[in-house]
Parts: sequence; structure tokens; C-alpha cells
Amino acid sequence: QGSLQACSSLRELGAFGRAREVKVDPDKPLEGARLAALQAGKTLLVPTPRLRTGLFNRIVPPPGATKEVLRRCATSQGVRDHSVPVGLDGKAQVDLVVVGSVAVSEKGWRIGKGEGYADMEYAMMVSMGAVQEDTPVVTIVHDCQVLDIAEELLEDHDLTVDYILTPTRTIQTNCKRPKPQGIMWHKASGSSEMLGKIPILRTLRCREKQAGKDVTLQDEHPALANASRASGKKVMSANPQPRAAPASAPVGQPQVESDPVNPKAEGPDTITTVCVWNLPGSLRVSELKSALRELQVVPARLSWQGARHRALLGYRDPGAAGRAVSSLQGLSLGGSALRAELAKSQRSKGQAAMG
Repeated sequence: QGSLQACSSLRELGAFGRAREVKVDPDKPLEGARLAALQAGKTLLVPTPRLRTGLFNRIVPPPGATKEVLRRCATSQGVRDHSVPVGLDGKAQVDLVVVGSVAVSEKGWRIGKGEGYADMEYAMMVSMGAVQEDTPVVTIVHDCQVLDIAEELLEDHDLTVDYILTPTRTIQTNCKRPKPQGIMWHKASGSSEMLGKIPILRTLRCREKQAGKDVTLQDEHPALANASRASGKKVMSANPQPRAAPASAPVGQPQVESDPVNPKAEGPDTITTVCVWNLPGSLRVSELKSALRELQVVPARLSWQGARHRALLGYRDPGAAGRAVSSLQGLSLGGSALRAELAKSQRSKGQAAMG
């Protein structure tokens, strides 16, 4: 009941009234905030749980949705049933951010659950241009969660809030502490483990490196990083040698290998093939290999088919193949957004197994 009272105060905020696109965390206590956004006709974005399958879901109620249907759409089940995914290229323009908190001070300093997802989601929104410096951030809590917080507990990547809504109060913090300006890779403790869990984070890191940004992780020991790069190069160099490009190919055109990866080459079911489409003609195979290393999805084999604007990647671990599809889908290389999918034979096998 208290959370519903606090969430109802959201409608009274001028920032909410002006907003067209609202991002609200998927937590149960914020269900009322999601409902308020839907009832007001706002575009509602909800982060995917623990960012496992992407960044956001855009909630799309069915045409002519009644109040009861909108209530269902605001629940966690409704988010799953009535949403479409939004990735890094989703052109989101968030006007208001609503997050939960474990504790918050009247100065706008916030403490979350300790896993850093709200901070990371905001930093990713900054990187994709979905929020601006003046985009308001609101947290909705119980009155007992409004506490004094020592500034020494805060770090540069911690998200601050502009408004605090409780069942009895609306607090404008006038917080002067800057919000995160993007992901601070060098300060992100445990980032290597996080990259392994979140494919979209690997994709963002690869993009930022291509843009010339420093994406060195705090827990990347130089010796280990060099060993990892050397290992990646060794695996790549073991790929079959591509055949010479046709005589008509322009100078600098990547070499072409016409034979696809054969899933049966090393025995039945030992290779899972991922097809990568929409490779630009100017792209070199070395650039794709570099991206695969950065995304930590190095294949056992790579078949480069530049003339067909595609490459085939062979993985011995089906799970690695799935991570490759998630990481490469929509990745921009050479100015083109890649399309990645399991090879038709693998999709057929998966469907047969499910049947």
C-alpha cells in the first residue's frame, strides 16, 4: 500500500508530465510507477532482468487496452508478455528515469542493492545517447529509507537522484553531484566477470574501443591481458587459410574463402555454426577477428566470405555460439550493423530437439 501511495505521487511531478519516454526499473515496488506511465500514454522502457538478454524492453499494450489490461502490462509477467526488445541502436530518448533504492539521502545520494545494475544501466544510456545531463532521476522509497549517507561511501560511477518520492513526502534534492558520464571501465571492479554475463556490455565495450576510448578494465592485469590476446591470436591463426580473392576484387578487398564451416568436419555435433551477415565490402577479416577477441567470442574456425558479405564462425561449445549471436547482433563494423544467427542446420536441430 505504501509503495502505491508513493508511486501515485509520480503523476504530480512536472518532470513526469513533460516526459514522453520513461524508464522504470522492473522491481515489484515500482509496479505503480510503470502503471502510471502506461495510463498517461508514455512510452515505457523496462530494463531486462540483470541485462541477460539485452538492455530494455519497450512495453506495448494491446490496442484498446482497458485499465485492467494496463495493470497486467505493468506487472513482471506483463512486461514479458507485452514488450519488444530495445538494443544499443534502439534510438531511445529517455525523458525520466525511475529507480529503486535501498537507502537515499535528502541530498540525492543513493545506495542500491550493491550489484550496480542501476548505475550500469544509466551509464549505458549515456553511452547510447538515451539520456542527457539534465534528464531527471527519481527514486521511490519508504520514508524509513530516507537516511543520512556519508559522502565517503559514494564513488564516481554511483547514480544520484533529483527527486525522492515516499508515501508522505516529495523531496527535490537539488543534487549538485555529477551523474555518471558513461561506463568507467577502469574503475569497474569485477568487470571481466560482468562482461561474461552480459553480452550487450561486451558489445558496448567493443564499440567504445573502436571509437578510440580507453576500455581497460580494473581487473585486467597487464600480463593476463597479454596472455589472453596471444591466445586469441593463436586460435585465430589456426583457422583454415583463405583462398586468394578473385582477380576482379579491388586492392585491399578481404580474401574470400568459398567453403562454409562444415559442422561434420570433426565428427557429428562438434561444431555449431554462426552466420554473420551484412559485412561491408571494405571490412577486412582482421577487423572482424579483432572484434571477436574484444567480445570474448573467439571461434574455433572462421570462414570469410567477403564476396557474399558474410562470415561463418564455428564453435565447439553451443553456449559460446549463443553468446556470439547475442554479442554480434546489431554490432556496428565499418559503418554497417551486423546480423548474426545460428546456421540453418543448427536452428533446425534446435527445433527438432524442442519438439
